[in-house]
Amino acid sequence: MPTYFFRLTIMAESSSIQKLKSKVQKSKIQNGITQDFDSGLSDRYSILIAGVDEVGRGALFGPVVAAAVVLPPSALKELVAAQIRDSKKLSCARRLKLAAHICQVALDWQIGFATSAEIDRINILQASLLAMKRAVLKLKIQPELCLVDGRQPIKDLFIPQQAIVKGDEQSLAIASASIVAKVWRDALITRLAVKYPQYDLVTNKGYGTQRHIEGLKQHGPCRLHRLSFRPCQVREQGVGKSC
Repeated sequence: MPTYFFRLTIMAESSSIQKLKSKVQKSKIQNGITQDFDSGLSDRYSILIAGVDEVGRGALFGPVVAAAVVLPPSALKELVAAQIRDSKKLSCARRLKLAAHICQVALDWQIGFATSAEIDRINILQASLLAMKRAVLKLKIQPELCLVDGRQPIKDLFIPQQAIVKGDEQSLAIASASIVAKVWRDALITRLAVKYPQYDLVTNKGYGTQRHIEGLKQHGPCRLHRLSFRPCQVREQGVGKSC
């Protein structure tokens, strides 16, 4: 068994991650995330870590998008100073600036996504996990551990992983992945909004705002809507028409 797999087996069987999470909660600063979690793992086990997160899970339109980000330990301090945190807690301008910074300092970062059709076919949870898997598999630098935001591990991922609830509030790598994924998806939806102006996508980025729902009722869903989501099923109720 390779040395690092042995180390990770020991780690998984111990309470190391729980202890680190407890330490992070106690030392968390108000406007960002400390480096305790990521540096605690990388320093203790001498491993390369990837943070993995997805965005767009609750949207009605477009793909669910994931990012995998591998950060060098040397970049953690400056990312703490930049006040990296969960992408949902940042303004658009701040996300854009931080995403550029993250992509510049990262050893590697990649995007994966699952389409609306895939979401309808396998459900949003499985599609989110599939998007995360695709992002990890595209990495040119293979990590020795993936920190995955959420409760569910990625299926059939032949890299050691650890699912972390609210990981984007504890791990710099996961928070960085959430920012990169959010910026990439927002840019995609903004481009698609030119073709589908009737849903106010520039403003809502595919989420179910009142104007988006009104657009669905008036025009029906388009081919990029998630038809398995109830608000997109207006055509089946006899309202509107498919575009």
